[in-house]
Amino acid sequence: MSSHHTEDRPAVGADSPFRQERIARDEAPQFVLPLVVRIEKAAPPARTDALETAARAVLVLLSDDRALGEGEWAAAVRDWQDARIRKVVRRARGAEWRKASALPGITVEGADAEVRVFPPVPLDGWPKELVKLQVSGTDLDDPEPAGPVEPGVPVLWFNPDLGMSAGKAMAQAGHAAQLAWWELTRAERTAWRDSGFALAVRPAAGPEQWAALTASGLPVVRDAGFTEIAPGSATVIADHPALRARSGG
Repeated sequence: MSSHHTEDRPAVGADSPFRQERIARDEAPQFVLPLVVRIEKAAPPARTDALETAARAVLVLLSDDRALGEGEWAAAVRDWQDARIRKVVRRARGAEWRKASALPGITVEGADAEVRVFPPVPLDGWPKELVKLQVSGTDLDDPEPAGPVEPGVPVLWFNPDLGMSAGKAMAQAGHAAQLAWWELTRAERTAWRDSGFALAVRPAAGPEQWAALTASGLPVVRDAGFTEIAPGSATVIADHPALRARSGG
């Protein structure tokens, strides 16, 4: 890796939590990235579609000009990334969704899912239009099993032994996509963005595949334990082809 030219090195440093001079994450002011998933009673999205759309929404925000450099969201994104990388998914329908859609943010659409991501806010500083939205109740199902993943598409593999609500899983998928993003070079990021942030979310096939993934050197999401599961639990592994090539997988 040391032979890489500067511009080809993984883009850790500018926006990664792993940079050396980073302030203590737990002592920094805590921010959260709000995501709102649209769940209409008559036509809720499929669970896998919602998870994939949430992961793509996080990547869309991270790569948006407003979140970079001197953009209007850049300071909030930097403050958020200087603390624990918290994401909270809430649900909305009808008038709630219309009110949320009027706030500054980006709506990302999947096959049926719609997820709106907003610039980070202080942990106790949510906009009033979002404060009232419920966190619970995002229990979604897949009417049919997800199909095979096309070759070359990044996969966010979920721990098959952990049960999570759809909202919790959407946040975890977002974490995994973000970990992959931090470790990609500028060219690799551009290629992913140009693909529309193609990705798939799948459960690992079983304990053997999960064990192989956790030993692969790919980015692993370890949950902080704020909700639902024990602190330190490995929840998702980000299997991006560029990172797998570097890890020797």
